[in-house]
Amino acid sequence: MGHQPKRLLADRAYDARSLREIHAGRRIKAVIPSNPTRKHPYRHDKTAYKGRNVIERMFCRLKDFRRIATRYDKRADIFLSTILLAAALTWWIN
Repeated sequence: MGHQPKRLLADRAYDARSLREIHAGRRIKAVIPSNPTRKHPYRHDKTAYKGRNVIERMFCRLKDFRRIATRYDKRADIFLSTILLAAALTWWIN
């Protein structure tokens, strides 16, 4: 059985009641800031939301590799290998 996530970190674009209900049914806490147009905004864990920035920066660094950004590889296993190699190089350099 796979690991069940505890939180869903997402930006305002994913602020939909249906998405929140789906994850609440699976006991996953939605950490999503409310859309400014929402009449009754939801509260969110601001400390947990700051962790989203780390993940966004990681994806940005991986996309510095042209092969990953454009997805030259057709096979998923080769693409995953490329991502792992790029992640190792990025970790080693920094």
